[in-house]
Amino acid sequence: MMNKQIIFKKRPVGNVESDVFELQNNPIPELKDGEVLIQNHYISLDPAMRGWMNDTKSYIPPVAINDVMRSGSIGKVIKANNHPTFKVGDCITGWGGVQQYIVTNGENYYKVDDKLAPMPMYIGTLGMPGMTAYFGITQVGKIKEGDIVLVSGAAGAVGSVVGQIAKIKGCTVIGIAGGKEKCDYLVNELGFDGAIDYKSDNLYEALKEKCPKGIDVYFDNVGGEILDAALTKLRMHARVVICGAISQYNNKAKVNGPSNYLSLLVTRSTMQGMVVMDYAKDYAKAAQEMGMWMAQGKLKSKEDIYNGIENFYETYQRLFTGDKKGKLVLKVIEE
Repeated sequence: MMNKQIIFKKRPVGNVESDVFELQNNPIPELKDGEVLIQNHYISLDPAMRGWMNDTKSYIPPVAINDVMRSGSIGKVIKANNHPTFKVGDCITGWGGVQQYIVTNGENYYKVDDKLAPMPMYIGTLGMPGMTAYFGITQVGKIKEGDIVLVSGAAGAVGSVVGQIAKIKGCTVIGIAGGKEKCDYLVNELGFDGAIDYKSDNLYEALKEKCPKGIDVYFDNVGGEILDAALTKLRMHARVVICGAISQYNNKAKVNGPSNYLSLLVTRSTMQGMVVMDYAKDYAKAAQEMGMWMAQGKLKSKEDIYNGIENFYETYQRLFTGDKKGKLVLKVIEE
């Protein structure tokens, strides 16, 4: 058996060009005792992938040159050699990388039930993006009923769930997204109270109109100018959640930090970063609550699925062009 893999060949500077990756077809190694062979069905594409390509200090080591490109994945066990937990036919999710098959001892893999929810949902709303949203807004943002919540990247995998959870918890929610279609999606389909189109609206004027009383929580997925503008609208004891900064990931120069940070002092507010892995022990509890909300029709899940490992680079680029809605997923199984 052969395994199509996306291999990481060079560290990008600025935008990621196609020669950063190489599609290879390599043999699958024999299983050792206690290992399983997983056939990946779906791969998760996330903005964090850009940071993993940089050889800099971070919350996780960078992807090594000539390694399979790191990504979340979900698939099924097709061969097992005396594994204590997993057996043939099990649906499991973990860090399988951008490839069609992976041999693993099962560490950091979790069994899920693909009869309860479709596979892509377990790398979306019920996976890392959904967990990021859940813990980011509830534990770091500390939302409470009546809060005014502003979310950037609001039509994306994390932001769309953040806003819906805030609505479930009784907050007023304003989303920032790019383009009329996405803004309409936030209000008409996801139930946001308002939306700001950063591509056509004047940010400061729009924030004044949509958030006249200011904001209690700002959930930031984009950084840059939008973060700076949001800081001017903080109410007393507001919470700023730093989840990501996709507007800055492809910078060739230094990251543009906020110039309005003294708003934190004036309003006695906090700005805190969050990494979802810190909450791993509570994932099951969060998934149970989110699953209940989905069953009740309170939480909607959107996966934007593309086909073919050969199309990885073009699909990855959608993270940065904004040509997607919800969770970006690549189907890599050949049927």
